[in-house]
Amino acid sequence: MVRAMNWGVILVVCGCVLLQDAPASSEGVRDVDCNNAQTQADMNQCAAEDYRKADAAMNAQWAETRAAMLAWDKTTPPSDDNGAAKRLLVSQRAWLAYRDAACDLEGYSAEGGTMQPMVISFCLAELTKHRTEELKSLVEGF
Repeated sequence: MVRAMNWGVILVVCGCVLLQDAPASSEGVRDVDCNNAQTQADMNQCAAEDYRKADAAMNAQWAETRAAMLAWDKTTPPSDDNGAAKRLLVSQRAWLAYRDAACDLEGYSAEGGTMQPMVISFCLAELTKHRTEELKSLVEGF
């Protein structure tokens, strides 16, 4: 009985310490000068922000490219049920799976280290920027 009570007290104390040290959700993102990031946490945050921007740009381009493919399908009906828009969707899904797997592999080089999130975010950002350019070129091709 005493042993169970001691573990209970220890768990409560540890839980309180964890709650006290955990940042509030609004504290999770700090203002960081990404041109002069000094700590690994800052570099991780900057890399994540770079990826977020790249992803937003790709999503905007995706909408434009998809609209172009839908317009193409209206003017040139496909001979099957797989027009340009459907093929674009299939290719995007395959590309997303590739990107995520490739960046997971690249991040494995820093497995368990504090720079692993940065390595993954850099990879995601770079591949996403390249995909955005590919999506732009598809609009020009159709």
